Amino acid sequence: MLTLHDIRVWDTEERIDVVIPQVDEARLLRENGAQISGDIDASSMTIAPGFADPHVHFRDPGQTYKESMVSGAKAAASGGYTNVLIMPNTLLAIDGEDAVDGEPGAQEVLSSGCRTSLEYLQRYEDIHGVQLPVQYALSVCASKGREGKEASDPARWQHEIPGHDDESKTSWQREHPVVAISDDGSAVTPDTLEETLRNAQATGLCLIEHCEHHDTGAVNDGPIARQLGVPGIPADTELAIVERDIDAARRTGVHIHFQHVSTALAFDAIRSAKAEGLPVTCETAPHYLALCDEDLLRYGTMAKMNPPLRSAADRQATIAAVADGTVDMLATDHAPHTDEEKARGFVDAPNGIIGLECAYGVCHKVLVEGGYIDEQRLIELMSVAPSRLVGHRPTDVAALLNTSSSCATKRVLDLAAVEHPDQVNLVILDTTRRWTVDPERFHSAARNTPFAGWEVTGLPLATIIGSSLVFSRLDAAV
Repeated sequence: MLTLHDIRVWDTEERIDVVIPQVDEARLLRENGAQISGDIDASSMTIAPGFADPHVHFRDPGQTYKESMVSGAKAAASGGYTNVLIMPNTLLAIDGEDAVDGEPGAQEVLSSGCRTSLEYLQRYEDIHGVQLPVQYALSVCASKGREGKEASDPARWQHEIPGHDDESKTSWQREHPVVAISDDGSAVTPDTLEETLRNAQATGLCLIEHCEHHDTGAVNDGPIARQLGVPGIPADTELAIVERDIDAARRTGVHIHFQHVSTALAFDAIRSAKAEGLPVTCETAPHYLALCDEDLLRYGTMAKMNPPLRSAADRQATIAAVADGTVDMLATDHAPHTDEEKARGFVDAPNGIIGLECAYGVCHKVLVEGGYIDEQRLIELMSVAPSRLVGHRPTDVAALLNTSSSCATKRVLDLAAVEHPDQVNLVILDTTRRWTVDPERFHSAARNTPFAGWEVTGLPLATIIGSSLVFSRLDAAV
């Protein structure tokens, strides 16, 4: 049993003691002999609902040399995440179609006794005899094979949606459901858009849209691209998809969630759509808040991503969109690649960086220390809003204490005594801890980040899933 004394509740400022009755030994990830039992002075710590990331790539099946479900889950737990949404650009793609022997990634799926990559990921823990230290849901492809030619067939995956004949489902179907439609990595194509919208309407799922399309270019179009001698990507490649899909939301009423928005033009369009009352939401990522295309000169391909890092003015517009509420949530777009792949140069290197293990520190440094938002708003962006998008109810600490206001006397929250302990997912934070990002200490299998060596503030110290401790760096040397 672990007791945290005098910890601050994130949204009420109340000081309480928290009793964590048990450690989930099967899932536990422990850093540097971190404390997992006894009493800890937690007066410098904050308790909050666990972070949720609506946008991760775990490369499993098909590219586990970059990241597996196991290494990705460990990275998530280390970053304070209790829930993640896995994007469908795996090999095989998550489209519900049967694997065909000889296709990339098919052997992993078929040799496990599964027919589809969807089934493989839902049954992953049973197949591999592991319990992952993060809860996860799945996004299904908008198009078959993510090829953009033919919309995916709901008959192949709609039975995996929450509420669809839940009583007949196995535990792994209930625990790892389909909660969204996306062709992330690519925007939904004109050829498949209308049918994808009909599929979203019929199933009640959100369309999560990679709101950017370009056929050429590698970095943001502008002076930096010219200095590097690399073809550029204009900012309006993002605006074109955003405007198209806002019109789709207006016509159909489908909830469309825009991923990794990065330009002032797109934020203006989304801001107007929200003012109109349309069902649109959006996210941005830590790298668009912390970096701009000028940083390509310093970090090289470790800062190459899609959409690309934009201008310094777009970076400031992104921060402003967080501050004024246009941005609903923050997502990492955790995208693992090998060092060899990233060494291919700007034209040939793959897009993306990893982000789960330093997202809180980077965002805290830029947004909270920068004076744009407060601690409470950052937790709303990283926990409350994304949890709801991926179909989870964020744990309400104040409700567990049966109050929504501050109390004059400290009380004890015993996680063994709550009504539904299996639904309690929490993160313990040190909001003032200064630390240096060191990718060599990451739990991810990948190291592709531009934030190596950054000094940031704010560190997740422990992650709790189902009232049990699954990750701890409490008292560990950082």
